[in-house]
Amino acid sequence: MPRDHTPTVSVLTLGCKLNQADSEAIARRLTAKGVRVTDKAVPGAAAFVINSCSVTHVADRKARHLVRMGRRLSPNADIVLTGCYAETAPADIAKQAGADAVLPNAAKESIPDRLLERLRERGDPTAGCPTLIGSNLRTRAFIKIQEGCSELCAFCIVPYTRGRETSVPIDRVVAEVRAREAQGVQEVVLTGTQLGNYGRDTGEREQGPRRLLEALLEHASVPRIRLSSLQAQDISPALLDLWKDHRLCPHFHLPLQSGSDPVLKRMRRRYSADGFHRAAALIREHVPDVAITTDVIAGFPGETDSDFEATIGLCREIGFAAIHAFPYSRRPHTAASLMLGHLPPPLRRARLERLLGLARETSRAFRRRFLDRTMQVLWEDDRDGRWQGLTGNYIRVYASDPGDLSNRLLPTRLTALDDEGVIGLTTVPTGAL
Repeated sequence: MPRDHTPTVSVLTLGCKLNQADSEAIARRLTAKGVRVTDKAVPGAAAFVINSCSVTHVADRKARHLVRMGRRLSPNADIVLTGCYAETAPADIAKQAGADAVLPNAAKESIPDRLLERLRERGDPTAGCPTLIGSNLRTRAFIKIQEGCSELCAFCIVPYTRGRETSVPIDRVVAEVRAREAQGVQEVVLTGTQLGNYGRDTGEREQGPRRLLEALLEHASVPRIRLSSLQAQDISPALLDLWKDHRLCPHFHLPLQSGSDPVLKRMRRRYSADGFHRAAALIREHVPDVAITTDVIAGFPGETDSDFEATIGLCREIGFAAIHAFPYSRRPHTAASLMLGHLPPPLRRARLERLLGLARETSRAFRRRFLDRTMQVLWEDDRDGRWQGLTGNYIRVYASDPGDLSNRLLPTRLTALDDEGVIGLTTVPTGAL
């Protein structure tokens, strides 16, 4: 049997769903040219693309770690560092870690052509059977509809790394969704830096997200459409009314950051704690079985004990399905980095631990509500002998089913809690799979 000489490129992603959308676009273009693409770090890969995050110093460290790991696994590989860390890190530091090229976000579209040219220069063929290894690209597609942010929150480096807001025109988004649908994708995740401001750069600030969703519901038939994130001030009855169409996933990610009004004001957030609470209540009023997930920062400069207790109290009262908690990290080019009252790391870590404990508690309580229910699960892949998939309201489900569940949307009975998800039992007879 002839040896397969098709080059492999590892595309590794850190951070947000917008980065996942960018990585998928890179992977699709490479695959179309006959390159094997994996989302795992594999020994002997011809190249690594590390799509990085820089929201915290921990994210920066992870990016450098992936660069070094790629170099260890494949000493002769071409290693490209891109993403937000590539915007903030001096090129010499990144290259000291082992990167051959450091490219900003604006240059991501050029990466496939650059890598193909390098593979040709090295004599690696770019023909054969293009495949995607260890990826759920055929099941769920991340589609970028907007990029950049003009809000300038005090803690956030994203306006510096992603630039000002730009929206992808509605007709292009519809065409992209229909193209992914034709490839068999069952769910599209609409991503962006500030989705609630979609259309603001084209004069459609108030109705941009709603008009886009209306167009997708009318012109596409993909079974699931999911929004990656909105802000509390984006929530309105007119927008929520669209969720009468069950193709819109009952899942809203609303970053809280703090439950204290003084802290929110210093953060330059555009809502109050009460306003956030009202937005969450409005969502629950309009969308049955909805999951509301959030982000919270522990230890923002000047955060007092009472400020933090207000955050704990609001998180407990709302009962988030998931809380992504992280300690405040001083970022260059941000207003918060110049503030007085930075808290010592041990205090930030202690507050983070309390938030993480609360996150486990509220997550289990949310998932427990759905035990013994039968829900539609989109099954993705088989890992370590267990299938895994997602409900529309973002519950991770695991099943040990002998059939092939890949990319199937199936009724599944949720039977027991797992560490971070639930155990499920498909209600379709095995012989019918």
